[in-house]
Amino acid sequence: MIYRVRERQMSYGRPIGIVTLDEKIPCPPGTPGNPTTFSHPVIYEVVHGADIESLIGLNDPDSEPAFLQAAQALADKGVAAIAGNCGLMIVHQAALARAMPVPVLMSSLVQLPMVAAMLGPRKRVGIMASSRRNLKAEHLVLAGAADIPVAVATMDDCPHFRAGMSGTGDLDTEKVEAEVAAVARALVAEHRDIGAIVFECVDLPPYAYAVQEATGLPVYDITTLVHHTLGALVRRRFAGVY
Repeated sequence: MIYRVRERQMSYGRPIGIVTLDEKIPCPPGTPGNPTTFSHPVIYEVVHGADIESLIGLNDPDSEPAFLQAAQALADKGVAAIAGNCGLMIVHQAALARAMPVPVLMSSLVQLPMVAAMLGPRKRVGIMASSRRNLKAEHLVLAGAADIPVAVATMDDCPHFRAGMSGTGDLDTEKVEAEVAAVARALVAEHRDIGAIVFECVDLPPYAYAVQEATGLPVYDITTLVHHTLGALVRRRFAGVY
């Protein structure tokens, strides 16, 4: 095996780069902001000068250069794929995918067409989002899900979740887990044809087990997307008995 130095690369062995907003919220295991969430090392790059409002509004062209700069910094450091740290980063999926030399997976929402294809036309995809104010129909269009039957539930009426995401309150994961599971149960009870759930919000994956236990359904999120991509990027030799 011959290894060559890569230009501008200071360290090796981190296949996934993650672009993050400049914000201060707790990142327990399961969130992409916590590197122990993943099976391989990751590296982060903060997007300076952009905030969540630019992603909600869908029409802030001034934020795109900052995302491109952060993504390019990760590509220059040698990552094999670039992921996002907010489901609403779907706003910049197309632009970054065009510009970057590596695969781009900015939002868990890019899984919607795949999940819908696996379920078939008689099933609906349940989406769990942080807030009904944040996730708009236009975000789903950008994810290629304009014609996919979906049902959306949000965490708006969950005080423990909202306190943890405010940046000023504590995150009580046990209480939040109960809230998330309750929202999932209500979503499935209202829409009996839901065949799978996709978390738009990157702060929900720590509670994926509880949601699956509560609903019995497959649960997709940014971590399933990253691990799916890692499975293609970091292949292993098969070992077995013949």
